[in-house]
Amino acid sequence: MSFCPIGANANSAHIGKLILRVLVGGLMFLHGINKITHGVTFIKGLLSSSIFPEFLAYGVYIGEVLAPILLIIGFKTRLAALILAINMIFVILLSHTSGIFSLTQHGGLAMESVYFYLFSSVAIFFLGGGKYSVDRN
Repeated sequence: MSFCPIGANANSAHIGKLILRVLVGGLMFLHGINKITHGVTFIKGLLSSSIFPEFLAYGVYIGEVLAPILLIIGFKTRLAALILAINMIFVILLSHTSGIFSLTQHGGLAMESVYFYLFSSVAIFFLGGGKYSVDRN
């Protein structure tokens, strides 16, 4: 028997899903606000020096604005999580391929925030939105 101070029941799993969705969506939305206010010129530069076409830079609005909003409210949750995961794969491919396993001077992974978003999105994809979402799954 495990100990859970608030009582281990089905509701606590749904609360956990809500917290995860709002955390990941909310933090990523802050990146989206930056793209809305400052544009995607930086991303266009990364794309022009890669194999990808420049117009994909506008996809950041889907990955960092629309998908996080959908995650927060829990509408089309699995699709939104998948979009966010794909967005993070592009981040890795465009700007971090040399540092995939690099450590900082403090011993943490240099790309830990990217990994946080990537694997949290994958977890949300498999978990679904939960009872406290528009999808209610």
